[in-house]
Amino acid sequence: MRVLVIGSGAREHALCVALSSDPDVEALACAPGNAGTRAIAEPLPVDVADPVAVAAVAREWGADLVVVGPEVPLVAGAADAVREAGIACFGPSAQAAQLEGSKSFAKHVMAAAGVPTARAWPVGGVAELATALDEVAVVSAGMPYVVKDDGLAAGKGVLVTPDRDAALAHGRAVLDAGHSVLIEEYLDGPEVSLFAVTDGTTVLPLLPAQDFKRRDDGDGGPNTGGMGAYAPLPWAPSGLVDEVLATVLQPTVDEMRRRGEPFSGLLYAGLALTSRGVRVVEFNARFGDPETQVVLPLLETPLGGLLHAAATGRLAEHPPLRWRDGAAVTVVVAAEGYPERPRTSDRISGADGEGVLHAGTAPAADGGVVSAGGRVLAVTAVGPDLAAARQRAYERVAGVRLAGAHWRTDIALAAVEGAMSR
Repeated sequence: MRVLVIGSGAREHALCVALSSDPDVEALACAPGNAGTRAIAEPLPVDVADPVAVAAVAREWGADLVVVGPEVPLVAGAADAVREAGIACFGPSAQAAQLEGSKSFAKHVMAAAGVPTARAWPVGGVAELATALDEVAVVSAGMPYVVKDDGLAAGKGVLVTPDRDAALAHGRAVLDAGHSVLIEEYLDGPEVSLFAVTDGTTVLPLLPAQDFKRRDDGDGGPNTGGMGAYAPLPWAPSGLVDEVLATVLQPTVDEMRRRGEPFSGLLYAGLALTSRGVRVVEFNARFGDPETQVVLPLLETPLGGLLHAAATGRLAEHPPLRWRDGAAVTVVVAAEGYPERPRTSDRISGADGEGVLHAGTAPAADGGVVSAGGRVLAVTAVGPDLAAARQRAYERVAGVRLAGAHWRTDIALAAVEGAMSR
């Protein structure tokens, strides 16, 4: 099978690595890819935000399966265009991708499906914003405000703060950008990411992971697209995956099908394990970054066949998933100035070899590699346990050379030390 991956980040590099080891994948391309993916996948130019262009490159290259990595092309309708061209596509339709594209839409789906989540107040103007903040302050009894951009924000559109003025300013900035705002009640407890592959009927959950959104150690600094992740979760409650499948994933997929908007692809549930039980923080409509970088190295089942079965409605026929023993940790190496004003075009060295996944990189004219984004590399290691995987990841990070580079030093540390938190 000829497989085309759409995207250019570390998630897409991780997908390419996993697909390249599948004996049924005879040809692999990544559009547009990055300096790392081109070592294992043919690079193809494409504007990922243009569904017609995505379908055209898939048709011209002769793809049997297209795997759409980022959320932007999915919300724009790339999967629809690819399927209209007669090519199997792993990724939801534009309508179904609204589970990520609109947090308000996701809330309506969850309410209809009986899925547990935080209470929310949709806001369309400044006057409503102040009123909603006052209301949530009463409901949450002194807990922090949670202010979200209702649309796509690359994982950086949420502010959690005890400061009402800061919450009001963030909400106004989102409104000024032309987006709606969602105010939510605060959910206590550690957060978990759980991916599920689905064909719109059958749902196969993957391993739970945990990511780290804040830029600095101890969850300090601004929100980012993710500074690291690890899997599995040694502290996770027994039966967590089965519970989430029964109360969150399957009901959501069933509700989407009932609405005539079946969700086929990767359903990502961001969860909070609160004192009142599991609650959904958000849904994403694609593989998460950086969690993909730690989940896929532990998957023993060939990825190409799994995604093709989902894309063609045959997931119920697929054998049970097989997982490797051990654990995986990924540490994101970010550029100076990330996330506000990341510096680019800096030379990178020490980024070759197994486990170094490229995110924001580009080939230099002399054959080297330079930075081309905020999150530059995702350095991933697998070990017999979490402590060993963490040690190997940081040893590998120490060998990377990038001027002004920044990374967190506490990824998975609390879990290794036995604490049930980030």
